[in-house]
Amino acid sequence: MPSRTLVTRTFHPMWIDNDFPKLLGAELYRPHPSYIVEMAVEPVVVHDFAKQPGQTVQLDRYRFWGAPGTKDSRERTADQTLGTASSRSIVKDKVLVTLKEYTGPADPTDTSAPSTFKVARETLLTAQRLLLDTGNLNVFHQSIGSLTLLDDYRRWRDRVFADELFKAEANGAADSTKGGYFYPLKKAKATSAPFLTYAAGESAKFDVKTDLLEVVKDMRKRNVPTFADGYYRCIADPTAMMHLRQNDAFREIARYAGNGMVNPMQPELAPNASFFRGMGPAYGQAGFVAGQPVMPSGFLFEGVRWFESTNLPEKSLQVTITDASISSAVTTAAPMLFFGPQAVGVGIGGNNAQILLNNNDDFSRFIIMIWSLFAGFEILNKDFVTVAYSFVY
Repeated sequence: MPSRTLVTRTFHPMWIDNDFPKLLGAELYRPHPSYIVEMAVEPVVVHDFAKQPGQTVQLDRYRFWGAPGTKDSRERTADQTLGTASSRSIVKDKVLVTLKEYTGPADPTDTSAPSTFKVARETLLTAQRLLLDTGNLNVFHQSIGSLTLLDDYRRWRDRVFADELFKAEANGAADSTKGGYFYPLKKAKATSAPFLTYAAGESAKFDVKTDLLEVVKDMRKRNVPTFADGYYRCIADPTAMMHLRQNDAFREIARYAGNGMVNPMQPELAPNASFFRGMGPAYGQAGFVAGQPVMPSGFLFEGVRWFESTNLPEKSLQVTITDASISSAVTTAAPMLFFGPQAVGVGIGGNNAQILLNNNDDFSRFIIMIWSLFAGFEILNKDFVTVAYSFVY
């Protein structure tokens, strides 16, 4: 009788399966309509898989040549020699971004201290059965709480891009030659408190006629390029959006609500279809197609595509606003970020964002994980950005 060999087969649970961090890590790349800054900015991205934290990635900042000259200045005669002694090359600034390691989540009591995300074995086993039964990946992430980990990464990354845009304030007051900050009525900050003073009859709220038109005019005068659709973009705080919606013309454009895009295969219908055919939800924010969230398309007004974000940090400044009986007091200001393309760049090293597991799992009783990213972020051209504010009172 032939001998038989007993073969034992080990079934590894999902919490130590190599596929689990890949499954969860793939969700880090999925855009979410609650965090739209990166989508709106369309950053310049350079990914060097060989680079590690401490090393640099080169981003290129392109600029245009100077004055174009006149028709007569470009005229050439038959006996004129066209040599290469004064040849020109592409005007390009090299921006070196140092890669750093970023992780999440953060400690609940100290956002600068690291932490981990821990899921109990029993919770994960239950979630596995739910995933097999329904095939709904979103419900799976909700059931084990990993949706919270994904939200932590998305919220952090969204704020990072916003903070890079805010760096344009270092340029000073924005005008027709440079980017920077813009306060209502185009007031410049004083060197001492109160930094801004609004006399009787002067509004410290951002206004369409006196402020928005000025911002757009200055951006065009300093030759800020538009995005491919021919428009600049603005990401506004909800309070700033409320102030703008007090203008009848702005409210007329922003008020059209809908139930999602009529036909995603016909993008040429945008943007007018979003106004008259109900393609875009209120404020042009996220809609839903077949139950899945879709990224917002924004809405158009005065040469700007508008988006609203709840993830912008409010600022405060010591000001005097006579009509509001505010005398040299610290007052909150709601931000609006106006920008053109190639304003922000990001360098990425290693494997990009990923989920990493901790092997110290208390005898496989828990799964302990973090998200990790090797990257560097930098504003590339401050002149392409105007940081506007509307005071809250």
